[in-house]
Amino acid sequence: MPISDKFESVYSQDWEINFLQCTPNGLLKHTELCNLLQLTAGSHAELGGLSFTDMQEHDQAWVLSRMRVEIDELPKWRDTVTVKTWIYDLQGSRSIRALEMYLGDKKIAGSETFWAVFNTRLRRPEALALPHEHFEKYPERRATVETFKKVDISREAALHSERTVVLSDLDIVFHANNVKYLEWCLDAIEPKPILNNRLASFDINYMRELMLGDVVEITTGTEGNQDYFTINKEGKSCFALELNWR
Repeated sequence: MPISDKFESVYSQDWEINFLQCTPNGLLKHTELCNLLQLTAGSHAELGGLSFTDMQEHDQAWVLSRMRVEIDELPKWRDTVTVKTWIYDLQGSRSIRALEMYLGDKKIAGSETFWAVFNTRLRRPEALALPHEHFEKYPERRATVETFKKVDISREAALHSERTVVLSDLDIVFHANNVKYLEWCLDAIEPKPILNNRLASFDINYMRELMLGDVVEITTGTEGNQDYFTINKEGKSCFALELNWR
């Protein structure tokens, strides 16, 4: 698709929070927060000629590798929020994108994301085949206090549960949707801190894709004000998560 005449390097999109996106306390689910951030990033990419459809002409897709989300507060049912996004850096096979969520004029959440270009036919990373010079880069305009990081997976952890990847877990490129990993881990903890809005930030690492029928183990541990998780397949880590509590 051609670059839209509505394209801007800093993009904003409004979203009304519906009841399907909320936990029983009426606040936005953390998984749905991630969905709104990624949908906004997708809309920006589409306007700029870097959509999934554009990239599939070259057997390519964006794959999320690392993500940090910092939360001051969560919107509630019927709120309308604005998500803003821009790119810090894009070169070769990698891109760093910033996102912020606003309620009115108040910033309530920020995220920094690290994406890789993935060849969906060869199943490996490769350099972006499409032009991107029209995206102005903003390396100094930060959306988070801390950058994304490599989650430490060497810490002691105990097996919590096993699960099998099913059809409802899959996305458009036939691997487990990245938000599903977060959902599985949040389901493995005591819900009260989530419902009391105590989650201040979280870091996510995606290391290996999961496919339909894969059997995985979810392990978890606690250290200070952090809970951490890994999702493992056949002894190899596919996903890591660190939750930081207020």
